Amino acid sequence: MVVIVALALGLALAIQAWIVKPYQIPSESMEPTLDVGQRVLVNRFIYDLHDPSIGDVVVFHPPAGADNGTECGVSHPPDEPCPKPTKAESSQNFIKRIVAGPGDKLSIKNGHPVVNGVEKSDEPYIIPCGSAGACNLPKTITIPPDMYFMMGDNRGASDDSRFWGPVPKEWIIGEAVATYWPPDRIGFL
Repeated sequence: MVVIVALALGLALAIQAWIVKPYQIPSESMEPTLDVGQRVLVNRFIYDLHDPSIGDVVVFHPPAGADNGTECGVSHPPDEPCPKPTKAESSQNFIKRIVAGPGDKLSIKNGHPVVNGVEKSDEPYIIPCGSAGACNLPKTITIPPDMYFMMGDNRGASDDSRFWGPVPKEWIIGEAVATYWPPDRIGFL
């Protein structure tokens, strides 16, 4: 019996460490896609097979300083998204949507990313930004190599890459692929 329990526990830990791990949504930054307290399953190995894509909802470690809000890695004008993160990785887990990738040129208009000159205004999954300062950041930045720019779906209530910069690929834990709690929200993302 002890061997069976030990094997089951070892298998469960291995699955969480390398294959799929559950996470709980801590804030309203991803509403209406994900609600506070909702639980998701994250595929931890998918980005070993291919690079992240724009539109993926991912769990990741943000740059150090993101946990308290708006610490950018460099000084920048107030009308520009944060172009570079701090060098250190936070131990916190965040969940956001990828809106731009390596080499993309990005600005923000009415809460929508403008990537390589094209405004992505067909985002039915977001809560509009409103009139907050970070809703309009017209000065363009270039996303550094191997980094991804993240934004929450609740654009007016999300602390995201606009404030603390893009995230290195190696800090991405995995892609959120399904929800499993509460029962009325079970499904794929």
